[in-house]
Amino acid sequence: MIEEGSKSSKSMVEKRQLFMEMRAQNFDVIRLSTYRTACKLRFVQKRCNLHLVDVWNMIEAFRDNGLSTLDHNAEINVSRLETILSSIFYQLNKRLPTTHQINVEQSIGLLLNFIVATYDSEGHGKLTVFAMKAMLATMCGGKILDKLRYIFSQISDSNGVMVYAKFDQFLREVLKLPTAVFEGPSFGYTEHSVRTCFPQQKKILLNTFLDVLMADPPPQYLVWLPLMHRLANVENVFHPVECSYCRSESMMGFRYRCQQCHGYQLCQSCFWRGHASGPHSNQHQMKEHSSWKSPAKKLSHAISKSLGCMPMGEPPHPVFPEAAERPQDLAHTTTLESPSRLDEEHRLIARYAARLAAEASNSTQCPPTDLSFNFDANKQQRQLIAELENKNREILQEIQRLRLEHEQASQPTPEKAQQNPTLLAELRLLRHRKDELERRMSALQESRRELMVQLEGLMRLLKDEEQKQASQTGSSPHSSPSHSASCTMPMPIRSTSAGSTPTHTPQDCLAGVGDDVLDAFSQGVPRNLRNDLLVAADSITNTMSSLVKELHSVDDGLEDEEENLRNGREKVSSLKHSGKRQSTPSF
Repeated sequence: MIEEGSKSSKSMVEKRQLFMEMRAQNFDVIRLSTYRTACKLRFVQKRCNLHLVDVWNMIEAFRDNGLSTLDHNAEINVSRLETILSSIFYQLNKRLPTTHQINVEQSIGLLLNFIVATYDSEGHGKLTVFAMKAMLATMCGGKILDKLRYIFSQISDSNGVMVYAKFDQFLREVLKLPTAVFEGPSFGYTEHSVRTCFPQQKKILLNTFLDVLMADPPPQYLVWLPLMHRLANVENVFHPVECSYCRSESMMGFRYRCQQCHGYQLCQSCFWRGHASGPHSNQHQMKEHSSWKSPAKKLSHAISKSLGCMPMGEPPHPVFPEAAERPQDLAHTTTLESPSRLDEEHRLIARYAARLAAEASNSTQCPPTDLSFNFDANKQQRQLIAELENKNREILQEIQRLRLEHEQASQPTPEKAQQNPTLLAELRLLRHRKDELERRMSALQESRRELMVQLEGLMRLLKDEEQKQASQTGSSPHSSPSHSASCTMPMPIRSTSAGSTPTHTPQDCLAGVGDDVLDAFSQGVPRNLRNDLLVAADSITNTMSSLVKELHSVDDGLEDEEENLRNGREKVSSLKHSGKRQSTPSF
């Protein structure tokens, strides 16, 4: 007894779960009953995952479960209803990606309890086929136009004319939905509901039916139905406008603009709750906007409309032919209870297959015996084409891979140098060669500096000798200028190559020097030796410059540069010895 009581209490909690969650959303604060009803039914639709099931998938589920062959007034029990709902949601999960799978058992339980509470409030455990079709076709996802077309196919006769009694039955069943969400006083069924929708009794065809139910505004009893679809379309619409009441800098969903107060706009939350500020009043007419248009788009739209570049008004739906449409439930495909009709369908299929075979034989001009051969050949060709396409894709992928590898290999990086021993050895050799050239250049520059110092000392020596010869023409023979010259002479040149002091004559030591230098040291009477030494210094400087320039061609002229350097040193040494001999007086 305790277990049965716990099970019954758990069942009651599951039945009330959806309604308790709906009450927690606090929809009752919405001032207008139309919006309040649409929001509640939209919540039920999304909570049960019915918004993911398209109306065409729902029609297919009706056909697969054999509901298309049953009479509208036939009754089904709750267990069969649960089986139908299971097939609907399990097929839905097959269509959804793995990352968007739903909880099938929870969806079945919530929707089953809602349907039972709506259409079996007395607890009989049964409901009619038409009630279930009307409820699921209304609450599922999809376009409202497709839903109304399916509903019209269920309430019209074979001539495509609406039957008022069936439309009245549809209103009875569909208006139980607002009653189930506690909105019965506003949208409950009455005996005058049909006459409210179609005040003039006349022949109602599909286009007239759609004109009435998709009009703006629609019939009063069904005004919540198109609003529920508009709610679904504007849930993620963004309006970059500030609300005049709550001062929110943006709006989501609907936007409402007052027709009397300039620039006064409200978000859907403030409008639904009846908020107003300043001179604005709830009695003012408000215009509902489901999208945002920039001022530039509004201006271009107004100009196009004034110039007649766009139609003034568009029809709410496409115009369908007046002939009766084939019922969309496709009942003729599931009439397995009639053997004679089943045999007739088999004969029609065989006749249609024979006609296709005849057309194929005529087009290919082949006898019927070759038909199977043609099919096999076509199959082989398709397989060959598929294999070639796969091979082509593999080749393209391989080409792309090789191209990427070539591009990566053509870009040298330190990591690649470390991975390639040959390249690393070449880099080390080049670095060693560079260091060697820098050392040689430094040695040459140091030698040039020392040569310049030697020349400067030699110039001072010759200058002092000229002054002594000019002032002391009859000096004592014991005074030797060579002593002072030896005191002022700089240190010998530091040579980069080994060798002894040259012992050439002055004329041999001055070989390769300019003519002015030769004249200065070849004449018996001393000339202006200062100028001559300057000429000799310039000549040596030019020689050193040419040596530096030739250093850049390291591979071909390294030995010649060293030879020129030795010649330069010999010339300087010869100049030193010659200077000493010229400055020493003869006895």
